[in-house]
Amino acid sequence: MRAVTYTEGARIDAPDALLDTTFPDPVPVGRDLLVRVQAVSVNPIDTKVRQGAYKQGCEPKVLGWDAAGTVVSVGPEARLFKPGDAVFYAGALDRPGSNAAFQCVDERLVGAKPASLDFAAAAALPLTALTAWEMLFDRLDVATPVPGAAPAILIVGGAGGVGSIAIQLARQLTDLIVIATASRPETAQWCRDLGAHHVIDHAKPLATEVAALGLPGSPGFVFATTQTSAHLPQIIELLAPQGRLGPIDDPETLDVMPLKPKSLSLHWELMFTRSLFQTSDMERQHAILTEIARLIDAGRLRTTLSETFGPINAANLARAHALIESGKARGKVVLTGFSD
Repeated sequence: MRAVTYTEGARIDAPDALLDTTFPDPVPVGRDLLVRVQAVSVNPIDTKVRQGAYKQGCEPKVLGWDAAGTVVSVGPEARLFKPGDAVFYAGALDRPGSNAAFQCVDERLVGAKPASLDFAAAAALPLTALTAWEMLFDRLDVATPVPGAAPAILIVGGAGGVGSIAIQLARQLTDLIVIATASRPETAQWCRDLGAHHVIDHAKPLATEVAALGLPGSPGFVFATTQTSAHLPQIIELLAPQGRLGPIDDPETLDVMPLKPKSLSLHWELMFTRSLFQTSDMERQHAILTEIARLIDAGRLRTTLSETFGPINAANLARAHALIESGKARGKVVLTGFSD
């Protein structure tokens, strides 16, 4: 099969940062599905793994987690899907990725593709939807109010992939006032179009920006998708006592002691935790993706696809990685199929 690989943490503009390669077709075992990959999207995790994990070189490895495609065959213990089913998923961090013509993925991490979306639009959703859902409902527990706080959530980095779906989920499935941050007119409008009640500028002091909104108290929740360490003093200031902070980025250090006076709680989210540790509730990701598909098909959520970069190959994936690394991406970048 064809695949795109990397062998070291090279700069994305290096000629061999990503390479077109061929491998034997994988074989499904246990509860695996063998999926013909028909579209993929690119996330910050793709660039972080490429940049940081194998600085000294390694055997060729396949990146990519978001994917949509068709089940070709199933492992002997699979029971949720059958050959011919159209699916979407984000896979597992410790298995070969989706930048390949075929991929094996545990069915407990897979959902049926939304019927109303094509493969490209569906591929934009799984990783960000799972991350946003798990943070909102499994980690921050936004359904349980913070005593005395305004019923509001601040989503830092609202125009990114995770922020874009978190805005929609918070608006559609909760009664919270949804505040997003964005620093450019086009990204601010993107957040409003997705349902944010307010958009503030994260280039300015967040506490001052939130205070100017005139909310009935301080927000109870902050969902930080980026620059958590830089924004932390402002987040602590703007959160209500006993409020909850949920970051998903990777700060080198994070001084949590200033959270203590307000009894603020910190809730990490990594979408790959369930698959990395084979947790007993791993199949929850199948249930979440099933519900995401239902909400998409009911017209309550929309795909966050913003750009399509053509077929899956090393050159197009390098373009997508470069855009993600620039920090200027809005929504999700998708690639479709393999070129001949």
